[in-house]
Amino acid sequence: MSRHHRIDYVELAAPDLEASKRFYGDVFGWTFVDYGPGYAGIACPDSSGEIGGLDAAGTPGVGSPLVIIYSDDLDATHAEVSAAGGKPAEPYTFPGGRRFHFSDPAGNELAVWATH
Repeated sequence: MSRHHRIDYVELAAPDLEASKRFYGDVFGWTFVDYGPGYAGIACPDSSGEIGGLDAAGTPGVGSPLVIIYSDDLDATHAEVSAAGGKPAEPYTFPGGRRFHFSDPAGNELAVWATH
């Protein structure tokens, strides 16, 4: 089954990253993959990657958790978002690949990523 255009990851704002890791670890038993002082991935329970992340740069209470969708072709998806009335930002590179954020017609912010 292809993961193209499926929800793949959810980011939560965590201005105090260590406190958030303790909270989710204590309550739900979550473990984390640290990517420096500002970000931690939420590890999958079966050790097959990550299901989400805690972002120290995020602002709680401003918007919702960030839903991230995977794409097999980031540039094509970027064009599709724009053609359908969304407002995409320019793609950028991050350690796992490339990504862009966009607003849907209702103003919800989402993101799309690809491994290349």
